[in-house]
Amino acid sequence: MSYAEQFPVPLGLPMSEPLPPPAPPGEASLVARAQARDVAAFESLYRTHLGRVFALCRRMTADPRRAEELTQRAFLAAWDKLPTFRAESAFSTWLHRVAVSTVLSDLRAEQRRTRRVFGTDNPAAFETAPPPAATPAPGTRLDLEAAIAALPPQARAVFVLHDVEGWAHAEIAADLGVTVGTAKSQLHRARTLLQQFLR
Repeated sequence: MSYAEQFPVPLGLPMSEPLPPPAPPGEASLVARAQARDVAAFESLYRTHLGRVFALCRRMTADPRRAEELTQRAFLAAWDKLPTFRAESAFSTWLHRVAVSTVLSDLRAEQRRTRRVFGTDNPAAFETAPPPAATPAPGTRLDLEAAIAALPPQARAVFVLHDVEGWAHAEIAADLGVTVGTAKSQLHRARTLLQQFLR
C-alpha cells in the first residue's frame, strides 16, 4: 500500500492556515524515527502538520481539489527527502519549504502546458483575473480569501509568498524561475487587482 493510500487528505479542511504550533515535545524523536522509515512516526508528523500544509497549498492554488493533490505530493516529497533533513531549522519550517516547492513546481508545469497550447513564451498575455466567486452587491465587501483566490496563478503565488509568507523577491524569483523585476511586477499586479476586488 502506498503512502498516499495510507494517509488520504480529508475533505473539508479549513481555508485559514493556523499559526504554526510550537514543536510538540518529542517531535525531534518522531522526526528521527521517521528518518529511520518508521511509518507510524511519520503518520504522527503528518497529522500534526496536515492542516497548515493544506492551507498553504489551497491559498497558493485557490482550488481545494488541487490543493489536496498537492498536499499529498508535498508529504510524499517530504517522506522521500526526510533522510536529508538535518534539523538546522524546525521540522515545520523544512516541511513548509517542501510544500512551497511542490506547489511552485506544479505552477511551472502548468505554465509549460499553457505555452504548448497557446504557442507563446508569454502565457501571461492570455492570463486574465477570473471574476471573484460572486459579484458583491454595491456597498458590500468581498472576502479577502476569495479575492486572493481570484488572482491569476502567478500573481497569486508571488503575493502569497511575499506578503503572506514573508519571502524576499530574490527567493521568489529563484523559485519561480523569473527575474526579480518580474516578481516585483507580479506583486504589484496582485496588489492592484486585490484593491479593485475589495472596493
